[in-house]
Amino acid sequence: MLSNILLLSFGGPEMIVVLFAILLLFGGRKIPELMRGLGKGIKEFNNARATIETELKDGMKEIEDTK
Repeated sequence: MLSNILLLSFGGPEMIVVLFAILLLFGGRKIPELMRGLGKGIKEFNNARATIETELKDGMKEIEDTK
């Protein structure tokens, strides 16, 4: 519950501080690599989600067909 409250209070000024900290920690040259890796991770997650969704729908369809 407390973590939900903390996430809701994360606004514009806090976002700027976090982005500045990331820039200082990783430098300007590493940020594109980090974003590329993040994009690949999100793409893989979405592909896995779509695969599981398709398998569940197919399984439900097979169960309905056997009834």
